[in-house]
Amino acid sequence: MTILRKFAVPAFSALLLTAADQASKAWAVRNLPLFQPRELLPGFLGLVHVRNTGVAFSLLSNLDPRWVHPLLIAATLLAMAAVVAYIRLLPGKGVSPFGLGLILGGAAGNLIDRWRLGYVVDFIDLHWRAYHWPTFNVADIGITVGVALLVADMLFWTKEHADAPRPAAGRKP
Repeated sequence: MTILRKFAVPAFSALLLTAADQASKAWAVRNLPLFQPRELLPGFLGLVHVRNTGVAFSLLSNLDPRWVHPLLIAATLLAMAAVVAYIRLLPGKGVSPFGLGLILGGAAGNLIDRWRLGYVVDFIDLHWRAYHWPTFNVADIGITVGVALLVADMLFWTKEHADAPRPAAGRKP
């Protein structure tokens, strides 16, 4: 499989997710006043515009942004490079390329915010009555779905034919 073909699905899914993420965040910033919740499905789902200066679940958000901000940008770039390297190593079959593309697109969407604004725009508020999950965005959904697809691919889909030759136990190939 050529490199171009191997990267087609991950690149396309990453670009689509990044565009959807940035468009949804632009909408949220324009239409949702900061910290003013809006219920969509009472007791379950709402929207609230918040600024996350930390990482997932707002971890590290209360630390000094002068060192946390550059550290998070560097960590995100390193993680994205690792995903690209992993795509290059994969056979390019199953749902893994799509999942890796979603992870890459989600990381890119949040990186764009962090680079431009110094924080990530979050606005989806999932909750059960008074118990709230940390506010998140479309990029976070893409990362979560991407990881779930990778796990499912590892657990449920075989990578080789059932009749492929295997070395006998205890013998070197």
